[in-house]
Amino acid sequence: MVEPTNRAAHRSSAVDDPWSVPVFPRLHQERAKVVVKADLLPAVSVLSTAGLLGIPLGWLWSVLAPAQRMRVISLTDKPVPLELESWHRFDDLAIYGFLSLGLGLVVGLAAWFLRERRGPVVLLAATGGSALAGWLGTQMGSWFVTMKYEITAPPALGAVIEKAPQLESSWILLAAPLMTALVYALMTAWNGRDDLGRRLG
Repeated sequence: MVEPTNRAAHRSSAVDDPWSVPVFPRLHQERAKVVVKADLLPAVSVLSTAGLLGIPLGWLWSVLAPAQRMRVISLTDKPVPLELESWHRFDDLAIYGFLSLGLGLVVGLAAWFLRERRGPVVLLAATGGSALAGWLGTQMGSWFVTMKYEITAPPALGAVIEKAPQLESSWILLAAPLMTALVYALMTAWNGRDDLGRRLG
């Protein structure tokens, strides 16, 4: 009597082990690379355009920021602020901070919508442009408020004058670039593509 052939002995080891057979076929896909040279010129445009936004930023701050009302008590000493008027020092800083955050949000979204140029080069340009706009806004804003609250004649004793708004902390310059970087990073995480969707542009 001929014994039946053991078919299992002739199976391939790959078939014997069910875990060695891939369930899904592997698709060869080339990973996206960082583009630097082609993005340099658009990055310069993004940086300069974002930096110029500091002019309307400074003007808008000069319109919204409140001045301090002060009373002249002596012709030799400095004027003294009226009651609660010194709080406007914080108001001036807070208003510029909120405006800078709004500018950073706009710059970050605008840079992200440049689909064909998405990447670290444009991100650095947008962040640098926001920082430049924040600095330019402080310079132009100071010039605008100086012109607006300029005192043309010496005030009389006991008169109430308005002191021009001012920014007393340079840390406020970090608001716009930090917001730009945060918005761009959130959009990058939400996108989830290796090339950030550049090939779809």
